[in-house]
Amino acid sequence: MLSTALLSTPQKEHARYLVDVELDTLAEPVRSQARTLGLAQVSDLIAVTDGGNGLEEALQRPLAEDLTTILDWYPAAEHLCAFAKVWHTHDDEARSPWQQGAKSILYEQGGEALLAYLGALALPSGASAAVPEELRKLIGYFENNRPRTDYPSYRHKGWDIGSGPTEAGCQIIGERLKGSGLRWVEDGAATVAALRALYVSGRNLWDGFWAQPHRPAA
Repeated sequence: MLSTALLSTPQKEHARYLVDVELDTLAEPVRSQARTLGLAQVSDLIAVTDGGNGLEEALQRPLAEDLTTILDWYPAAEHLCAFAKVWHTHDDEARSPWQQGAKSILYEQGGEALLAYLGALALPSGASAAVPEELRKLIGYFENNRPRTDYPSYRHKGWDIGSGPTEAGCQIIGERLKGSGLRWVEDGAATVAALRALYVSGRNLWDGFWAQPHRPAA
């Protein structure tokens, strides 16, 4: 599976897309690209991820051990919506207010407050066996991501809490690979995706890459 990373400055005036099949290989050029965006001058280095296994470690190695990692708000909110669908499967009037209220707690007060709310949640005695199990999983998810969910603080500092630009980049790169009739082997897909990532990173980067001397392929 291809992974996509986006390095950007706060106002998105400079951005670099990186793509690779292997997570560790993808992480290797992150530091050099970050340096071109002014890594030495930054006061805060932030990573917004979906909390996937190994992502934080892969980013810490090339960047910084004290890297601040934020759990992407949108996947976190989707977990709440998924639980609401299990709990209120046939009751739209109850489901929508609950999930909106839970998302509001997460957004306005952060993960600590949400965990307290979920821990005190009283499930009706007639709930199906799936509901308490899904609640247990939901609490576990936010427990595991507790240090990455202080959204009020992040927003106060002006930090991003969602990876929308990265998702947009994934879509743009994916469109290049998913055209009608296209079939790819892994190496070919990785090569074309990397080329597309270079292109969407901006004309200066694209032109600079091709202006370099290149050795003929063996």
